[in-house]
Amino acid sequence: MSADHILAIDQGTTSTRSILFDRYGAAKATSRRELVQHYPGSGWVEQDADDIWRDTLATVRETIDAGGVSPTQIAGIGITNQRETAIVWDRATGEPIHRAIVWQDRRTADRCASLKADGVEAEVRSKTGLMLDPYFSATKIAWLLDAVPGARVKAERGELAFGTIDCFLLWRLTGGAVHATDVTNASRTMLYDIRKQQWDADLCRLFEVPAAMLPEVRDNDAGFGLTAAGLFERQFVIGGMAGDQQAALFGQCCFEEGMAKSTFGTGAFLLLNTGREAVTSAAGLLTTPAYRIGGDIRYALEGSIFVAGAAIQWLRDGIGVIPDAADTERLAAALPDDHGVYLVPAFVGLGAPYWQSDARATVSGLTLDSGPAHLARAALEAVAYQTLDVFRAMASDGGSLLKTLKVDGGMSANGWLCQFLADVLEVGVERPRNLESSALGAAFLAGLACGVWSGLADLPRNAATIDRFEPSMRSDVRKRLVMGWNRVVQQAAAGHSP
Repeated sequence: MSADHILAIDQGTTSTRSILFDRYGAAKATSRRELVQHYPGSGWVEQDADDIWRDTLATVRETIDAGGVSPTQIAGIGITNQRETAIVWDRATGEPIHRAIVWQDRRTADRCASLKADGVEAEVRSKTGLMLDPYFSATKIAWLLDAVPGARVKAERGELAFGTIDCFLLWRLTGGAVHATDVTNASRTMLYDIRKQQWDADLCRLFEVPAAMLPEVRDNDAGFGLTAAGLFERQFVIGGMAGDQQAALFGQCCFEEGMAKSTFGTGAFLLLNTGREAVTSAAGLLTTPAYRIGGDIRYALEGSIFVAGAAIQWLRDGIGVIPDAADTERLAAALPDDHGVYLVPAFVGLGAPYWQSDARATVSGLTLDSGPAHLARAALEAVAYQTLDVFRAMASDGGSLLKTLKVDGGMSANGWLCQFLADVLEVGVERPRNLESSALGAAFLAGLACGVWSGLADLPRNAATIDRFEPSMRSDVRKRLVMGWNRVVQQAAAGHSP
């Protein structure tokens, strides 16, 4: 029997999944664990790295057991992960020195504001393609070193290691033998020069992060080592790794310049492939590596929306107005119109193209007949409106106007949202057969490394759409709705209530 299956680990913000794919890109088995979030302070978000590790082991083992294939038929493992989340651990013990600080965390906003006031943002942007924002890893690392007694001294002696989630899982999976990451995750730390493709000593000094903590940076399909003996029934090659959004771009087969996808999960992220050119945005977008294979790099423009599905989770878990996230489609469809209710979901500030870390969520337009359906619909509409803001920013940066947007992620299962997205963007929206494009992209990268596929042309294009949504809203209705959104989001960005 040939080794023609790939197991993908998809470690996301709210859950950990393992999915077994065959050589045709079909998912054969899946296991999932929800991940507990910790909120120790206002705007602070943490996760237990040991919980992530235990969930990873459990889901991998369950998926192998349920896959219906022999472990010898699994060619290797691919990893994709929530980006920017920072973990620091002891090299001798492998134990984290603190909970992981999640990408949504805003505790270092004051530090970022101070650096902006010092006039260093232009240098940071020119090297990293990123905004000077607490979203990224660098200020999180510095906070950990200063907050944990003795950590900075140990880091400077080379006794501590830093990594994003992919790097931490790789360390644990290889029994501490490999401390490495891939170019897409390295690029989200605010310490990596995306044009020179190396860690930058000046940025390390600026953010007070000892370079000795940083992992080796490899191509996305470089091969990252073997799993430690005894973890699973056999040792597996860890063939490929990529941050979740770049993995989704790869899984959607957006290999040509000008192709774009948007992933709707906890947040929402629109990436446009710009080819070998690292395009500098003048409209609040990020410049980021899309993937690097065989030393050949491709770049993307990215619009990062901090809150998408997280707003639905808030409606369900935070204030209890809906019993299940899936109910939002039915509730939204039951209303004849929006009734003028808008939600600006700036629970952790606003991302692209505003980058206002101190903005906070607002709800406007409520009347006595407003209820759960209005809030559910407003939360879904906010996802589309925020995507429109990013869409416009890409156009203003000189990107060609898209005629089609590929979508994926859990929220894209909501047909009402996909239709509203098409109406607001005025473009066709294509939804693939496999909504888990990040996991599929990780599988593709690992499969390329392990010889399951010989190159990009050999990858199965079974991400073929099963649904296409075409714009159907009257132009006057669209104009009225978008004008209302422009008003409330500008007020939120300015720190005012509507």
